[in-house]
Amino acid sequence: MTSPAHDAELLKSATERLLDAAAKLDPATLSGPSQLPGWTRGHVLAHLARNADALVNVLAGRPMYAGAEARDGDIERDADRSPEAHLDDLRTTAERLDAAFAEETDASWQRTVELRNGVTDLAASLPFRRWIEIELHHVDLGVGYGLQDLPGSFVDRELENMAKRFSGHPGVPEAIELRVEDGRVLHTGAAPGSTPDGPVIISGNPTALVGWLTGRTTGSGLSARGSLPALPAL
Repeated sequence: MTSPAHDAELLKSATERLLDAAAKLDPATLSGPSQLPGWTRGHVLAHLARNADALVNVLAGRPMYAGAEARDGDIERDADRSPEAHLDDLRTTAERLDAAFAEETDASWQRTVELRNGVTDLAASLPFRRWIEIELHHVDLGVGYGLQDLPGSFVDRELENMAKRFSGHPGVPEAIELRVEDGRVLHTGAAPGSTPDGPVIISGNPTALVGWLTGRTTGSGLSARGSLPALPAL
């Protein structure tokens, strides 16, 4: 059984792995392209630092970001910093967020908070949301930490999370049945039974499914009846 406090502890471990990787980056590597189109590795690290600040804002009842332009501008401003500046910013902001998590109580975790674009969720969701950011963007750095290195417990939860995210999504008109090699069956996209020819059945291991659902792969390692559906950008 998970809890936000337990997620915060798992997040600490993931953050330390990321910091260890960031400490090995030189200026040339930082300025090189990440696996996210249009972003260098410096952009990825800058985003992670500013995201930590944004989640502190959310917990304090403030807007997550001043606005989309301010969010993007802050990332551009910070992307070209030195490795030392990136590392210090990442560590300091992570510690600040961890301290904010530690101040939460069983009752306060259950309050509703507002994220970007009017999205709301329980405060209890934030440690896992941050864990997603850390793990997937660590992969996006392209410095030797791949999808296959993601912790199994994280992969299982992110698979369920992504299936839920695309369930009923207007950008996914197909009914999709995800058949996990461990025997689980998850439904996403349009409601089961809503597609005349039946659901698109996609089979594979949890990591391959997560890679596709999060846009980190085009579906390598998966088998499907016909073409894989196009998924909305995250």
